[in-house]
Amino acid sequence: MAGPGSAPAYPDPSTGLAKFHVPEIVFGPHALAELGHCALRVGARRPFLVTDPGIVAAGWAAEAVDHLRGAGLRPVVWSDVTPNPKDGEIAAAYEHYLDSGADVILAVGGGSCIDAAKGVAILSSNGGTILGYAGVDKVVQPIPPLVMAPSTSGTGADVSQFAVITDTDRHIKITIISRTLVPEISIIDPRLLTTMPEELNAATGLDALTHAVEAYVSRAHNRLTDHHALHAAHLITSNLRDTTLEPRRAAPRIGMAQGALEAGMAFTNAILGITHAMSHQVGGLLDAPHGVLNGVLLPHAIRFNAAEDPHRYVPLAAAVGIDVEGRPADEVADELASFIRTLADDVGVPKGLSDLGVSEADVPTLARTTLADACLATNPREVDVADVFALFRQAL
Repeated sequence: MAGPGSAPAYPDPSTGLAKFHVPEIVFGPHALAELGHCALRVGARRPFLVTDPGIVAAGWAAEAVDHLRGAGLRPVVWSDVTPNPKDGEIAAAYEHYLDSGADVILAVGGGSCIDAAKGVAILSSNGGTILGYAGVDKVVQPIPPLVMAPSTSGTGADVSQFAVITDTDRHIKITIISRTLVPEISIIDPRLLTTMPEELNAATGLDALTHAVEAYVSRAHNRLTDHHALHAAHLITSNLRDTTLEPRRAAPRIGMAQGALEAGMAFTNAILGITHAMSHQVGGLLDAPHGVLNGVLLPHAIRFNAAEDPHRYVPLAAAVGIDVEGRPADEVADELASFIRTLADDVGVPKGLSDLGVSEADVPTLARTTLADACLATNPREVDVADVFALFRQAL
């Protein structure tokens, strides 16, 4: 077992085979104007647009519909999606998709809208119920083309092979991982980020930072994911505070849009780790904001993983501006954890899980269900239920 002062136990990523799966990406201000043409290019005639009431109120759904109609398409809009999309919402959206005779599936919104759209796509060609696809590579039949336009700067759902759905009976989140879920096209228009509420901006930004950190230290990392993870960490930590202070200024929004994109490209190929495995359980239990949970848990996860081997955290620390020259790796990793906690403080994230409604009585259940989460497989340190129990208690 490697200790803080020993050599890293990771293979050199330059010596292995790297696979890197991402969508076609349309990036930049006013990119949403390309939605109709993108839908046409993947075969749409009657596209099914998944969105939510907030995106409708902000005017982005109407703009999207205008672009689709301008391309000669007849869109069907479904907006009954809530944060942390529920299994019943996926079933209802799928029934509407069938009844409407729609084809290509689009989403304009945050990760909840995008995951709901992926859920509809899974059921449309694979049948069954959405909870039956929990785990890795359970989606075996091809799904309809997906075109996504994210409205937040963080979930990475628009480029990822993930969908996360809430099981409302068991009060947990299930993770579906399949290469089929990587969309055909991701349209990233930084204008859409300007209407996020401040708390959502903070949450999704910290979610993106967690993607970058966990992808970089993942067991499945490679030289391609490393490049994007490090640049994403730099962009996010350089721009997130500014988006809260000057939410309409273009440069920080563009920086956050790119940071979230690159973090998504990294984690969909390298997968994630213990932070996400834990936050999924709390989100399923309490319907709490996913990115906020990651902001609370990530510093604890860094210290836990670094206790066995801190070396992979040194390049991450350098990427966010920490002086690493000549310093012990364990000291640098600890400073990185403190740096992220300070950033979370600055954007208004609570100190502990108890502030979000988690109690001591919840910890045994949360620890047990975390062990079944697919994200745990690529965490750099082996984990048992006692480890997770201790981490949850530390994070209270």
